[in-house]
Amino acid sequence: MAVMVQEPPVQEEQDALLEVFLSLDTPKGFRAELIDGEIVVTPPPVSQHEMIVGEITMQVGRDASARFHAAANKGLIMPSGGRCPSGYVIPDGTFALAELLVFKNEKPWTEPDGVAMVVEVTSRRAERDRGAKRYCYARGGIPLYLLVDREREEVTLHSKPEDGDYHQLNVMPYGKPLPIPEPFGFDLDTADFS
Repeated sequence: MAVMVQEPPVQEEQDALLEVFLSLDTPKGFRAELIDGEIVVTPPPVSQHEMIVGEITMQVGRDASARFHAAANKGLIMPSGGRCPSGYVIPDGTFALAELLVFKNEKPWTEPDGVAMVVEVTSRRAERDRGAKRYCYARGGIPLYLLVDREREEVTLHSKPEDGDYHQLNVMPYGKPLPIPEPFGFDLDTADFS
């Protein structure tokens, strides 16, 4: 007698994974993300990584033509679909126009509405920043995604999100200024990134 085993529906698997993810209690300094159907736990970043995030934040505060609020490690809930099947991501830096009060709520996870730019600085798993996170940020409609690729020693500004990807990329090697369009309206100095 044959016994048929039926696979659980994909939605049930996603719901179970999300439940496990949301119940995680990561050690201090570590962060957990749900990217592309995988739970990713990342150890605290190295000093150069944090120095680059700090440098970008300082330049935005000093040089941008508008006033921005910045958040480090703010959890964003990206809409799933396309090359972003599940997205609870934590950018290294998140910027929103100050008047929008995007970071006012106390919830650890929020929708990307009102976010003007996210920043990622590559570390051990650079392919996630180059691929899965790129598609999730585009799917969420975030206008600008700034990727500082420490392995390649280059900075890429992704813009014009549509249909789950960014359709314009501006790549500069370390040391060259990278124009950041309005509402930022300044050239990012990358000389100190290496």
